Amino acid sequence: MSQRDLFSSDEDELPDIGANATIAALRDEAARCTRCPLYKNATQTVFGEGPPDARIVMVGEQPGDQEDIQGRPFVGPAGKLLDRALEEAGIDRSTVYVTNAVKHFKFEPRGKKRIHKKPETLEIEACNWWLERELAVVKPELVVALGGTAGQALYGRTVRVLSERGRISADPRGFRLLLTVHPSMILRVPDAAKESAFRDFIRDLKKAA
Repeated sequence: MSQRDLFSSDEDELPDIGANATIAALRDEAARCTRCPLYKNATQTVFGEGPPDARIVMVGEQPGDQEDIQGRPFVGPAGKLLDRALEEAGIDRSTVYVTNAVKHFKFEPRGKKRIHKKPETLEIEACNWWLERELAVVKPELVVALGGTAGQALYGRTVRVLSERGRISADPRGFRLLLTVHPSMILRVPDAAKESAFRDFIRDLKKAA
C-alpha cells in the first residue's frame, strides 16, 4: 500500500453539508474525520473558532500540544503571542476567526514530551477539504496565512514567507490574502532578535487592520 492510499480522496466519503452549512455543523463532522492518518494519534480534531461572519480569518499550520489537549486553536504559547500582536495592531481577537490548515496535531514522542512535526503535503491537501468549507461559510474579506504551511494550503504552492510576507493579493475565491510568519517562529528566534521580529509581525498585521 502506498502512502497516498492512506489518505481519503473521495469527496463523497464525508457528507457535503451544502449551501446552508454552519461552522457548528462542520465542526461536528470534522470531529469524526479520518481523511488522513493523523487522527489516529491526536487527542481530538481542533477546528476553527470565532465569529461565523468574521471579516478576517487567520490560518495557522496545525494545533500544538496545548491546542490538542484543549480542543481549541491558538491557546498555547504561540496563541498568546498572537493575542499580544493583534492587540498592538488594533485588531480585536474576538472578531477574528482563527483556524489551522491541518486540524490534527502531528508530533513525535520524545520522553514525556510531544514534539511538533511539520505536516506533509498529502496531509495538508487532505485537510484542505475542511479549510475550504470554513472559508466558504465565513466568507471573509481577508485571510491571513500564518507561516509556510498555511501559505501552501491557501496559495496552492510553496511560499517563501520571508520574501513574500506583507503583500496583500486578490484571490479568486472572493477574499484578499496576506502572508506573514507564524507566531511560533518569533518564539524560536534568539532573544536579541525577538523584539524586532515581533515588531515586524505587528507591522504585517496592521495591514490586515
